[in-house]
Amino acid sequence: MSIARFWRETGRRYNLGGAKCSVCQSVYFPPRAVCPSCAKHRHSLGKLMPIQLSGDGEVVTYSIVHDAAEGFEMQVPYILALVRTVEGPVLTGQVVDLAPEEIRIGLRVHATFRKLREEGKAGVIHYGYKFTPTFDADGRRKPTGTPEAPLATAAPGSPASA
Repeated sequence: MSIARFWRETGRRYNLGGAKCSVCQSVYFPPRAVCPSCAKHRHSLGKLMPIQLSGDGEVVTYSIVHDAAEGFEMQVPYILALVRTVEGPVLTGQVVDLAPEEIRIGLRVHATFRKLREEGKAGVIHYGYKFTPTFDADGRRKPTGTPEAPLATAAPGSPASA
C-alpha cells in the first residue's frame, strides 16, 4: 500500500469507520458507496450512512504465523485472526497481548490501535488496529462463551459474513 493511500484512509483506519445501508441495514467495513446486498444496487446509492464500529468482536478463526512476511520477522510467532464484530463485518487483524497457545475460536476481543510497521529509511510509522483480549472489571480475561451481549450473526454468504 502506498503512503498516500495509507494516509487517505487514516480516518477509517483509526476510527473503524464503516457504512450501514439504510435500505437493507447491512453494515460494511471499510465503507462503500453502493450496497451489494440490495437487489437493485442503484436504490442504495446515497443511502449508505457512516457508522462507527465499536471494535468489540469474537475470533471466528485464526492462524499462528511462524514464517513472517518481510518486516515482521521479529514478531513471530504471532496470531492473525478473522474477528466478527458485534455490528456484523468480519475484520482481519493481529491478536496481541496473548500467547499463541491461548488463542481460541470464540475468544472475545476488542480493537486497539497500535504500530503496524515502519516504512523505508525515513522511518514513517504506520498505525492501525489490532485486537486484544477483552477483560472483565476484575482484570481477568473473559472466558470463551460468556459474552456480555450476543454478537450479530449473519447468514453464510451474506455481506456481513464476508
